[in-house]
Order: sequence, then structure tokens, then C-alpha cells
Amino acid sequence: MAVKIAVLKETRPNERRVAMVPAVADKLAKLGVEIHMQSGAGNAVKLPDSAFKNVTFAANPQGLVSDADIVLAVQPPTAEVVGAMKEGSILLSFVYAHKEAELTKQLRDRKVTCFAMELVPRITRAQAMDALSSQAALAGYYAALLGATNLARILPMMTTAVGSIRPAKTLVMGLGVAGLQALATARRLGSMVEGYDVRPETKEQAESLGAKFVETGIDARGQGGYARELTQEEKDKVASVVTKHIQQADIVITTAAIPGRPSPKLISKAQVDGMKAGAVIVDLAAEGGGNCEYTQPGETIQVGQVTIVAPLNVPSLLGEHASELYAKNQLNLLELMIKDKVLKLDWEDEVIAKACLTHGGEIKNEAAKKAVEG
Repeated sequence: MAVKIAVLKETRPNERRVAMVPAVADKLAKLGVEIHMQSGAGNAVKLPDSAFKNVTFAANPQGLVSDADIVLAVQPPTAEVVGAMKEGSILLSFVYAHKEAELTKQLRDRKVTCFAMELVPRITRAQAMDALSSQAALAGYYAALLGATNLARILPMMTTAVGSIRPAKTLVMGLGVAGLQALATARRLGSMVEGYDVRPETKEQAESLGAKFVETGIDARGQGGYARELTQEEKDKVASVVTKHIQQADIVITTAAIPGRPSPKLISKAQVDGMKAGAVIVDLAAEGGGNCEYTQPGETIQVGQVTIVAPLNVPSLLGEHASELYAKNQLNLLELMIKDKVLKLDWEDEVIAKACLTHGGEIKNEAAKKAVEG
């Protein structure tokens, strides 16, 4: 009997993405699976039901998942939907167990095998499945555009009959996937660019994109590709170096987010108060409270003559391409699970093992288990 996949329509506020696009549906069909999808799931990204071939549509999400072997979503499903899933079925979505404790317990108790997309290990072999990176790249691109459109001047140098306009200066703080994409985009728009990160190995990456790297002398490399938390002494040393660059910039983009923890504060109120009139801060870490002490998540505010933009769920603002990349990430993960038209989980596979949140009535990820069960 063919593996049945159910794709849910997203219901959370401001979520425009969908976990399936027509090109990926065609590839999944070649794996020998049956694809069932909730009606109107792609409407927010202008993908009507008619755009999908080899897909069966249904209006009721509970009925859709009740006999599905695999359920695909972007955001975690509602409790009602999880309650309708059959024991032993598989869920692929973002979850963030520390924010979804009750839902994680429900997945555990329903004996649903959940692969949380944020848990996909950041190793070379899993790059094509790494939804955090694919979505962060889009967020970094959009951050540069947000900075440009909130700035009351142009980014590139321009020579006119009445004189020349100097290029704007953009500082990007946090040189992960999002930060590097923000650097590249700001430079393509004609801005002078600087990059800062507490991990010194990012210097070469920043310079390869034409940016000047801000040196502070602090090494804060942590585990899993993330920066560790700085000591107060280290923070003070960094602040003394970075303040000058913040206060000379026209646009500052911050991207330092640590999954499962509050975003570290990179820009103090005092630093903002000393910024040039008309400067813009784009805070991509607003989901975790923001990198700036003045940030109000989800809001664009004025602090003196400085504009602080703190959007939430930025990839969803680019829903078409965000959905396409996310669907491809899930396809590559599913190809590890479906072999010869049969669903089979290889628990010796590092990607399968580490991406698993719940299985067989247990929370398998230790950090999530500690956060949810104590």
C-alpha cells in the first residue's frame, strides 16, 4: 500500500508559507507516495489547488491526517490536528519544543514520530535538508531591503550635475547565513559594508563578500556552529570597539539568534542614543526578544532620530521562495525515509536520529526533554 502524505494549510497569524509546491509534489509522486493536501493550503503564496497535479484535496484537516503516514507542515499543527493523527505516524514541521511544551507532550503521548526541522543537524551531508539555513538566507536578503526602504537616503554613490552623493554604510552584526546574505545584498545595492561577529573564523567569509571585518580580539566560538554567550568583561571589551562602528553606520542589521534562548543584546540603549540622525536598525532576532535593548518585536519604532525595524517571521514575507526552499528541504529529508515506495526509518542515520523530537512515546532530543519534562 502506498505511503500517504498529508500537507496542512498553515493557520498561525502572519504565516504565508506552505510545506508543498507543485515541483516537489511531482518529485514525491515519483517516489510512489500518495499526496493529500488541505484545500487552499497554497493560496497565501498564489498557488491555487489547480496548480498541483497528482494531489488529492480535502477541506477538513483532522480527516486529512487521520489515516496519513506522514504529515507535512511549516508551523506545528494545532492540538486538534495532532489528536487526530494515528499512532506511529510521522510529522515533519518546525516545532521549537521549548515554546510548544504542551504540543510536544501530546506528540509524545500520541506516539507520533516527530522530526523537528530546526533539529536537522548542521553538517555538510544535511545541508540540503537544513531549513533553518534556507529560510535564514531569505531573511538576510530581506533585511537589507528593509534597511534601504526605511532609510531616507540612497545606498550607492551617485554622481549628479550638482555634485556627488556618498554611499551609505551598512554594518551587519552576526555573520551566520542570514548575516552573510545581508552583507552580500547590501553591497549589491551599492552600500559600503562592514561585518562583525564574535567568531573570528567569519572574517574570511565577510571579506570574500567585499566587507570590512570589525576586529575586537574576542573569540566566542561555541558548539554546533553557534556563538557562545560572552562574559561581562568580554561584552565590555567588544562594546568599546563596536560602538564606534555602530554610530558611524547608516544601517545596522543584527542577526544573532540562538534557538531556544533569548536573543543576546548586541546594541545598548546608550549606543542607539549616540547613532547618527536618520540611521536604521533592522533587528532580525526579534523572535527571541531582539538584539537591541530598544527593540519592540513585531514593531517599527522611532527612538529619537533612529528607526528600529523588528519584523517577525521574515521568511514568510517572501512566502513564494520560502515555501519552495522549505518544500525541497523536506523532500530531501523524506528521501532518507522512503525507499522503494516503503517507509523505513534508519535510526543509525545521524540525520534521522538527531532530527527526531519524539518517537515511541518518548521525547528523544535531550534538550527538548529537559525543557518540557524538567
